[in-house]
Amino acid sequence: MNSFSFSRRRRLTAAALTALAVATTATACGSGSGSAGSEAADSGTYTVWDPYPQFAKGSAWVKLLDACGAEAGVKIKRTGFDTSDLTNKTLLAAQQDNSPDVLVVDNPVVSTLAEAGVLTTTDDNKLDTSAVDPNLLAAGQSGGKTYGTPIGANTLALYYNKEVLKAAGVDIASVKDWPSLTAALAKVKKAGKKGITFSAIGTEEGSFQFLPWFWGSGAKLTALDSPEAVSALTLWKDWLADGYAPNSVLNNTQTTSWQEFATGDYAFGENGTWQLANAAKAGFDYGVIPVPGADGGNAAAPTGGEFVTLPVQGDTGRYATTQKIATCLTSTQNLYDTDATLSYVAPTTEVQDKQVAADPGLKTWVDAVKAAKGRTSDDLGTKYPKISEQLWKAVQSALSGSKSPEDALSAAQSAVK
Repeated sequence: MNSFSFSRRRRLTAAALTALAVATTATACGSGSGSAGSEAADSGTYTVWDPYPQFAKGSAWVKLLDACGAEAGVKIKRTGFDTSDLTNKTLLAAQQDNSPDVLVVDNPVVSTLAEAGVLTTTDDNKLDTSAVDPNLLAAGQSGGKTYGTPIGANTLALYYNKEVLKAAGVDIASVKDWPSLTAALAKVKKAGKKGITFSAIGTEEGSFQFLPWFWGSGAKLTALDSPEAVSALTLWKDWLADGYAPNSVLNNTQTTSWQEFATGDYAFGENGTWQLANAAKAGFDYGVIPVPGADGGNAAAPTGGEFVTLPVQGDTGRYATTQKIATCLTSTQNLYDTDATLSYVAPTTEVQDKQVAADPGLKTWVDAVKAAKGRTSDDLGTKYPKISEQLWKAVQSALSGSKSPEDALSAAQSAVK
């Protein structure tokens, strides 16, 4: 099975801790906290850590964990953590040779944990990932190896208010690229309504929301100061300057951005699948379109969601049972039920088709997820957190007017180097 040495796992540095703290985002997870307590498991008890503290005993998620444990012939000891707590607790547990058997973790963290030697590869643990969409699996890959399998995915798209667009004389079918979107925003403003809201806050959430426009321009995270990247940041800056987007985006989280859209005054709001339940309660007719690319087509939006991973264990005899538990959690039927609970799009075409058959309105989200991209893809791995931090700083500088988009991105690229 896995050949990682414990001495390698103990070499977890302050830099690794910092990288994890930066990489972690709450794009789709609930908030809360948990306490692991003693995690020394006997041979008949297997530990599971997850970032879903909102799901208590008796919830569908916890019932699934217990059922998968029973199917494997063991009991499950489960702890739900806040996302940031989970990543730090995982590093500490690895240092103490006390990792959980199954770890469900936010996808940008996977490569950092993998490079720290905390996780087994799918070659080692024999998890079958053959049915998973390659663009989603890429978020859990590093150095040519795969570490775990996605339990589901979410991403960003544009919600739109049908009433606001109708009053402004905008046909949503005409919005296909950046010029047509900007033209629609101009019509909306002229009609006395508000254009678009999003989150540009100086955290990972700001980078997360900027990435569809960054990637939609053709830019790459390895060249933050490219002409394409400048065009994306200029788009946002011009929207603020022309009054198409509010200055509040500088401080908006994805939650407060949603609250602005939910007032019914805005034509568009950039947000994710996790707002679907709130959208149903908004009190106005809405639709969803993928974020358009600069010249048309669907822009790649970043993938949110978690991976089921198997941490390195001192007792390698545990892996066979752990693999059974992980396989159960990600089976076709269980993915369908779990992703409905989490408001996620499934990571396999088979389950995505079932989701759309049950709710045709999800097709836009499936299309967006199929075009999506992992933040740590392109083998960025542990480089991503530093890149992201400089990206959100550049966005803040440009939108606040302290630097031009060119200067802000040039400074970001220099800082990354």
